[in-house]
Amino acid sequence: MKILVLNGSPRKNGNVAKTLRREVEKMSEKYENCQVIWEDVCDLRFEFCKGCMACRAKKECVLEKDDAHKIAEEIKNCDMIFAGTPVYWGNVNGKMKALFDRLVAVMMAESKSGIPLALHKGKKALIVTSCTTPFPFNYICGQSTGAVRALKEILKSSGFKIAKTINISNTKKIKS
Repeated sequence: MKILVLNGSPRKNGNVAKTLRREVEKMSEKYENCQVIWEDVCDLRFEFCKGCMACRAKKECVLEKDDAHKIAEEIKNCDMIFAGTPVYWGNVNGKMKALFDRLVAVMMAESKSGIPLALHKGKKALIVTSCTTPFPFNYICGQSTGAVRALKEILKSSGFKIAKTINISNTKKIKS
């Protein structure tokens, strides 16, 4: 079992990172030969997607090689992806969104008629979000739901089955 962890939080010991680590520990206990690749998304260096769509034909990003290309290879080779992000304005943080924008070519293909084709069928995903808004207002106001919806859209469209979603709310009250 090869797990790719994408920690979208700039806080390496924050709620998202701690939760991701706990989930990795659970999976390591479940699977004997569990290999984990941990990536702190905020430390990655990559350019923004230019929207050129050349990746559709080439099946990889045509921009100069950077950390987004490395993550693309890790996604191709993983069995499961753990994606964690703090909630910023009801969505994933900008660096995580920018990374997924760059990964379109490795996440999904396109039929001749332009229909998206998932490239990761059979793989599983876990989503972790955290926000300062207390429960139930994190749902009523769309904070947690916006970030989860964005990650589900990306991962499900790519063929990943969402195995678990964890929403941490009211993080002002949680001691890190």
